[in-house]
Amino acid sequence: MKRLVKIGLIALPLATLAAAPAFAEVKTRDKTTVKFEGRLLNLFLGKAAKEGVEQKVAVKGNRKATINDRTGTIVDLSEEKVYDLDMKKKTYTVTTFEELRRRMRESAEKAEKETQKEEPGQAQQEEKPKKEYEIDFDVKDTGQKKQVAGYDTHETIATVTVREKGKTLEDAGGLVMTTDMWLGPKIPALKELVDFDIKYAKALEGPEAYAMSAEQMAALLKMFPLLGRASDRLQKEGDKLAGTPLESTVTFETVKSKEDLEAAQKQGSSGGGGISGMLAKKVLKQEPPKARSTFMTTHDEKLEVATSVASDDLAIPADFKEKK
Repeated sequence: MKRLVKIGLIALPLATLAAAPAFAEVKTRDKTTVKFEGRLLNLFLGKAAKEGVEQKVAVKGNRKATINDRTGTIVDLSEEKVYDLDMKKKTYTVTTFEELRRRMRESAEKAEKETQKEEPGQAQQEEKPKKEYEIDFDVKDTGQKKQVAGYDTHETIATVTVREKGKTLEDAGGLVMTTDMWLGPKIPALKELVDFDIKYAKALEGPEAYAMSAEQMAALLKMFPLLGRASDRLQKEGDKLAGTPLESTVTFETVKSKEDLEAAQKQGSSGGGGISGMLAKKVLKQEPPKARSTFMTTHDEKLEVATSVASDDLAIPADFKEKK
């Protein structure tokens, strides 16, 4: 589940990191917060949802380290190995790229088998014409300014709206992804982080290498099928966003269609009968259904950016023992 913390990377406008001369090394200190609608998921995420997770990321050559107070990961492209560190127990495990590729193949095969298990009548339903969607994109500079990680930044808000073709968002429902960015000057050193992740993904021969397992990605897109469309559009329009995002808040909202909202309101008004229905209204203080609801918010902030990496930043601590 810890990999879900990185889910904010899906929405980051990587295209804003324009091509620049490659730097040999870079080190950052970041803070990431992920919040989901509902207490259960936030309890599962723990500190990542409450206070955020602060981590240090360092890249030098073919090696990258990502360390926080509980866990750490060191990826070595030359060795084709990943070292997972337990910062509390002072232990680490080693996984080869070949083992990761095997797990990814198994996950893909499992997901494919699951999709082939059709319930009675499902095949007939799929024969119906599928809905087509349109994507609206809007970028607005608010004029607000502040310093982030020692750099002067300005606030830009990008809004991506996914709705059914030929219909308004209010009528047919859909998804809205709002990215509130504080853009600083172009920082070529940060491109090294993006380049490393691309090399790592290519080495593993699959998009799952970025942040999530195949199962997690499939589950997320199954729950929110328009999420991928919104993220893709934001990256394609990234050339409209000048500068480097040093702080980003991404909000995902679902919008109910008029039909779904009316159905939810009717169900909410009944609330169930008897004592259980009365208790649900009083104890849970159930609010009336809303047309728009936020299901996830991510926040990522660069606290420091440096262009010098020490050997210790990329090494397994001397007092750590391998766990086999």
